[in-house]
Amino acid sequence: MPPKRNAGKTWGILGAVAGVLVIGTLVSTAARSGGGSSSGGSDGPRYRVTVPQTLAGGEYKLAKDISQQATEAMPHDGANEHNIKAAGGQYSSGTKSLVMLGLYGVIDDPQTAIDHSMRGMTGDGKTEVAVADKEFTPSGGGDSLTCGVDVRTEMGQKVTLPFCIWADSSTSGNVAETDASDVAKDPQSIDLQEFADKAAKIRSEVRKPLG
Repeated sequence: MPPKRNAGKTWGILGAVAGVLVIGTLVSTAARSGGGSSSGGSDGPRYRVTVPQTLAGGEYKLAKDISQQATEAMPHDGANEHNIKAAGGQYSSGTKSLVMLGLYGVIDDPQTAIDHSMRGMTGDGKTEVAVADKEFTPSGGGDSLTCGVDVRTEMGQKVTLPFCIWADSSTSGNVAETDASDVAKDPQSIDLQEFADKAAKIRSEVRKPLG
């Protein structure tokens, strides 16, 4: 475990990461261009996003619910997303900290939601792409996720930030992780297939049918 004196800085960094995801979803819902073809919308199953007390089969425990913060920060209607609500949380597991942030409502074009979210994450000048995003199919099967690695400078510290994003006709979600034991870990050393498998498991835990 990191020394206690670093705990405040670690949580400050995690809070900033949560803010990055909120900004990304803000850009997604507020974007007024590149609406794409309406391939999502009301077709298919309808879901909501929840904030469980644990994630990834109990590996991560909820430290802070950020649903209200996210909901207050973003518009409920945009060019591609409509009647939007947000749900998210900051989670911890040993030295690892994870942020999950999701939106649910009506999404016209899921790919546009993914593109805008990634653009928002790197739009503040503090974050740069370290490993370009690509699609991963979970090892156990299921819908693909778009995953990559960013490096963010926060509080004078380089932070390596693997992330995965998904979107469908009624939800979008972003999962990102930091590790206090090695915050500036070599981005190229991260196993994104493994992280995609974890994110897919988290998706199955937070995405619940409406009704």
